[in-house]
Formats: sequence, C-alpha cells, structure tokens
Amino acid sequence: MKALSELKLKVLDLLREDARRNPELLATLLGASLEEVKTAIRELEEDHIIVKYATVVNSSKIDDEKVTALIEVQITPERGRGFDAIAERIYLFSQVKSVYLMSGAYDLLVEVEGRNLKEVASFVSDKLSPLESVLSTKTHFILKKYKQDGIIFEDHEEDHRLVISP
Repeated sequence: MKALSELKLKVLDLLREDARRNPELLATLLGASLEEVKTAIRELEEDHIIVKYATVVNSSKIDDEKVTALIEVQITPERGRGFDAIAERIYLFSQVKSVYLMSGAYDLLVEVEGRNLKEVASFVSDKLSPLESVLSTKTHFILKKYKQDGIIFEDHEEDHRLVISP
C-alpha cells in the first residue's frame, strides 16, 4: 500500500464530498498551485486510487422501478486462491453492483440490481446458487434508502409545533 502525500489526501477528501469540483477550485481551497493539484489528480487516477467519478441518484424522486437486493453468501474458499476466485466469478455477472468480503456469519455480501423481484430471484436461483463453491444464500430486498454515501435522501419537514415552557 502506498503512502499518500497530504495534498493527495486533501484532494481525495474534497472530491469525495463533491466530484464536480474542478482543479481550479481545489487549488484555491487547498492553497496549492493549479499544476500541483492537476498532477495529484492525474497520479491518483493513474494509480487507480480514483477509479471513477459517480453521481448519487435519489431513485425515489424519479420513476425508477429497479429493485436492489443484498445477498449474504456462504462459500467454500478455493484451495490456493481463497475467496478471490469465487468473488471474481460473482462480480462478473452484469446484475452484480458490488461484492464485499465480510467477517461474521457469511463470507460475501453481494449487491444485485434487477428490473423487478422476479429478475433478482431468477439471478439467485439460476446463476448464484448453482455455483460450486456457494453453500447458501440469504436475500434481503432494499425497500427504501434513507442515506447512501453520506447523503441523506429524506426531505425533512420543519417542526411547526409550539414550544411549551413551564
């Protein structure tokens, strides 16, 4: 693992907050030169520390009927490759958004997205469960997202009650 300079760490923090920040704004916020910031960003991208700039969408505000499920998967690790080989087989499926190696009662947490419940259930029964290393699965469907990547999706209503004091 590579130790990052203080400038690169600060650039990462600011881009995590808002990936739309341009190098000019970052330079101003950090008190650094434009060239230093551009070099830092380029090196972070080349080293695959920054791998993508993404938009977080509140799906409840648009007509997006996609279904997301979190699947707990217990597996038998492969000799010599451990969990990596089966994780790779799983993350190559187009329905899979994320795969995490976990500690605890199960080995992998797999995030899957489909057009409807039936499509996700089909993925689990036809593609995931039949894999040789998979011992068991437990599927949890996401009903509502309240917060993702530090962003709260709920609109907060003002409390209009009168304050009562003694």
